[in-house]
Amino acid sequence: MAGNSQRRGAVRRTGSKKGATVGSGGQRRRGLEGRGPTPKATDRPNHKAHQAAQAGAKTGAKTAPGRSPGTHRRDKASSEMVAGRNAVIEALRAHVPVVTMYVASRIDADDRVREAIATAANRKIPMLETPRGELDRLTAGAVHQGLAIQVPPYEYAHPADLIDPEAPGIPLVVALDGITDPRNLGAIIRSVAAFGGHGVVVPQRRSVGMTASAWKTSAGAAARVKVAQAGNLTQALKDYRKAGFFIIGLDMDGDVELPDLELASEPLVVVVGSEGKGLSRLVAETCDQIVSVPMSSAVESLNAGIATGVTLYEVARRRAGH
Repeated sequence: MAGNSQRRGAVRRTGSKKGATVGSGGQRRRGLEGRGPTPKATDRPNHKAHQAAQAGAKTGAKTAPGRSPGTHRRDKASSEMVAGRNAVIEALRAHVPVVTMYVASRIDADDRVREAIATAANRKIPMLETPRGELDRLTAGAVHQGLAIQVPPYEYAHPADLIDPEAPGIPLVVALDGITDPRNLGAIIRSVAAFGGHGVVVPQRRSVGMTASAWKTSAGAAARVKVAQAGNLTQALKDYRKAGFFIIGLDMDGDVELPDLELASEPLVVVVGSEGKGLSRLVAETCDQIVSVPMSSAVESLNAGIATGVTLYEVARRRAGH
């Protein structure tokens, strides 16, 4: 949760307006006027249509034609709620996708609330004036300070979608093994965009996903870089190898140090393990080479996002020299 709970000032009544929507008590803040289109019923978490759609997504998923069952699941994760004035402003400034913005009835507006409302209006993001009790429920009791946004489920690509013969440059994909911090995912997506990578692969289970935090950390790169989801990461890596990629894994005890990486000019999948556990056994056995980043003995390990950025920079540097 970004930001601390703000002391709420006294609520000022502005007087009733004729024609106000039933349930608002006739109280409408001026900032909510012209608040954009009303969200569809399927986009409102407290609406029966939304709940039915979510249930259908969970039970009605089918295997994509031509793909093996279990390698990828197309059903979406549930929507994410981002609550709190600072958190909402940061998400809007980072252009995180938003389905709906919820504003508490008779909210005591400050600069953050006014900016959020103005941004939502400019981008035609639907806004709903919501009773505080309902906002408490929607945000699962989080300290929302009268402001929250609903982030839509991320549409993951299939790992095979990252194999694009028409894409510019030598193919370069990053795969994550056991990474659970969305900030690492966002930083890695940013590095992939900066150094000419073609996408990121994350496992479907026990792994980080594309949350609002990942979007924010990517600093906009998430809108340009595909993130694919693999039902079985080891099998996905084997499929990349069949397609002509070399698989290299990052680990402290590598077969080769990064400055000596001769495979840099080849189509690559760079596999990054978690900072604590490193690469899992099956994934490590699938790699063609284990590569280590040389560093001072005073440092035990690098953050996954930093290690990936250093590696992608070296790959890009060596490719530019060829």
